[in-house]
Amino acid sequence: MNTAAYPAPYAAAGRAAARRPARPFPWVPAFIVFQLACQLMLISGLAGVRVLVRMAAFGASLALLALLRGRGSAHPARGPAILVFAILGVCVFHPETSSPLAGVAQVALYGAVLAPLFWAPRLTSIDIRMLRQTVMVLWAFHTFSAAIGVVQVYRPGTLQPPLSTVVQAKGKGYVESLKITTATGQRVFRPMGLTDVPGGAAVSGLYAVLLGVGFFLTRRTPLALGVSLASIVLGAACLYLSQVRSLAVMTGISLLAVAAVLMWRKDVKRLSMLGVGVFGMLLLGYAMAVNMAGAAVTNRVASLVQARPTQVYYDNRGRFLEDALTKTLPAAPLGEGLGHWGMTATYFGGSSPGKNIWVEIQWAGWIVDGGAPLLFTYLLAVGVCLLASWRIARAPPPGPEAQDLPFWAAIVMAYSVGALALTFSYPIFVSQSGMEFWLLNATLFAAARHAHQASLAAAAAG
Repeated sequence: MNTAAYPAPYAAAGRAAARRPARPFPWVPAFIVFQLACQLMLISGLAGVRVLVRMAAFGASLALLALLRGRGSAHPARGPAILVFAILGVCVFHPETSSPLAGVAQVALYGAVLAPLFWAPRLTSIDIRMLRQTVMVLWAFHTFSAAIGVVQVYRPGTLQPPLSTVVQAKGKGYVESLKITTATGQRVFRPMGLTDVPGGAAVSGLYAVLLGVGFFLTRRTPLALGVSLASIVLGAACLYLSQVRSLAVMTGISLLAVAAVLMWRKDVKRLSMLGVGVFGMLLLGYAMAVNMAGAAVTNRVASLVQARPTQVYYDNRGRFLEDALTKTLPAAPLGEGLGHWGMTATYFGGSSPGKNIWVEIQWAGWIVDGGAPLLFTYLLAVGVCLLASWRIARAPPPGPEAQDLPFWAAIVMAYSVGALALTFSYPIFVSQSGMEFWLLNATLFAAARHAHQASLAAAAAG
């Protein structure tokens, strides 16, 4: 076994193996379930609880950071993440920060999103089984949400949640722009799935496809393979119907990343399964979406190839990146203070609403909040995270009980590559999706550490 392929902290953890309780509480799956429950609460139609539910979702992450203790080794990205906190702490005192409360709230938001990177690796009880459980919960929820999204278009009015009050407040014209025309001529909202935002089911489509690929590559029973392929079809159809091109592109980039890892490992069998089985399911999902929405789907997909990819991006989100790098960054290399955009500005923005800044992409958000230092440091943390998952994906399985660990590492890495790509289109790292990014990577690291530790113990006993 090539133990040198694993990050150095694994060896240290192996030499100081912690005693685990007989039945450790599954903190990571429980946290995911709580996050998904909060998402369901948002579609309850009770506008008064929306803020409380959002605070609970992020507050739970901060609570676990404060309360959970353990002797697990730190994730390699921990150092850059601490620097992110240090930079944000200084930015609270920026003269242009909207208000002290807004500054602290913005730091807390960043902290809640990053917190799983700190508390999950502390838990020595996280193993490959808990990683599978976590992925299974996410996969089941998002596949169900994607399926509901497809039904919402196939049978208009069925399983339709109340429309978000935030969306309604933007006016009738904006609400109408969130609809598509079906093949029968009806105007319906883009799939919401288990959200209250038209097109919100696109996130579930991404997870259904990518995690479905993970189970397709790691399971052998006919039932498991069939369910995995069905998940991919439903996820793809939901993505096409949702018409959120950034998430469709993110899905494509993620699948290419999976293929790259399989090519590196020279795993011809799984690469063939990915190329034939998954590509076929994506085509079937496209055919299903076209059958339901016709030109609304074909025209949207065609828009991605009507010009050079760089031109398509520039026409849609590239202008925001150009403004952030060529205008905002030179004018404010150390940022413009905290509390000027997003939900923090809405709820805690203080008495200077004229300073509110419109932020569409994560790069602009980093530059506004902390300038070049925050932009560079956060990207460094993401890069270190990608490197750690890549090392696990390319290494041999650390033991007989973790034979599929490298392939789940490939899925997590592929998702992470897609999330990095999404920073050019959406401020993902101030959302629950950003929290899931750090949680999945931290759980993968902890599971790999546990598997390596168990392998060392078995070798010593033998």
